[in-house]
Amino acid sequence: RCNFEFDLCGWKQDENDDFDWHLRTSSTTKLGTGPATDHTLQEPSGHYIFIKSSFFQLPGQKARISSPVLSKKNKNCEVREDVVIIFYYHMYGAHIGSLIIYQRTALKHEKLLLNLTGNQGNFWQRKALTLSGDGDEDFQVVFEGVAGEGPNDGIALDDLTFSREC
Repeated sequence: RCNFEFDLCGWKQDENDDFDWHLRTSSTTKLGTGPATDHTLQEPSGHYIFIKSSFFQLPGQKARISSPVLSKKNKNCEVREDVVIIFYYHMYGAHIGSLIIYQRTALKHEKLLLNLTGNQGNFWQRKALTLSGDGDEDFQVVFEGVAGEGPNDGIALDDLTFSREC
């Protein structure tokens, strides 16, 4: 479980992308470039991770961050129908890009779990995704933010939680 209040909790920036997710607070941002508060504390001083479309990124460029490796060898983390990742996202802006979530095996095979594109509203939304079994391979969950065309549009993530079994 990660609320980003202190660090990235073992989540890692992917090296094969165009830019990075950034840890930030609403109190350090300009008006209109992200959520007014984080999801965890509901305070401007609370932390979350964020990507922003800007003059430094071209539309379509990607930022990827991946979970720690979840081991299938751990009997308590065997992927069953009830093993999920729960997270909160904020995607607001007229020209917002996309948020794409993958489940990636140790052999780097990626399975698409979700693709959200466009303005989703100026509020935090909850999503729960079921993780699927893929043999005995360890796996990760990857969040990919794709830059849109609006310089003030951004995508934020907070409170990423794997179900208790993992």
